[in-house]
Amino acid sequence: MTKKYRKFDAAFKLDVCKLIVDQGQSVNSVCLDMNLSDTAVRRWVEQYKAELLGGPGIGNPLTSEQQRIRQLEQQIRQLKMDNDILKKATAFFARELK
Repeated sequence: MTKKYRKFDAAFKLDVCKLIVDQGQSVNSVCLDMNLSDTAVRRWVEQYKAELLGGPGIGNPLTSEQQRIRQLEQQIRQLKMDNDILKKATAFFARELK
């Protein structure tokens, strides 16, 4: 029999992390109240704390700021690739004109 994994959206994870970090509730009590896995919640809290310190965290971002940062980083990567292609094309056509 296969085990079914539950999926939680970023807003729910963020709410759980705020209960633990901001309001000072224990991980065990939140897990019991919400019927959640202890290891998953500890991972969410670790990621939330990393994001609060300005780091990228691991996995999908929880905070809206981190989501925006990752989106902008993706745009930067794409623009750099486009720029490299244009540089190579310019060099190629400059050689062809000589």
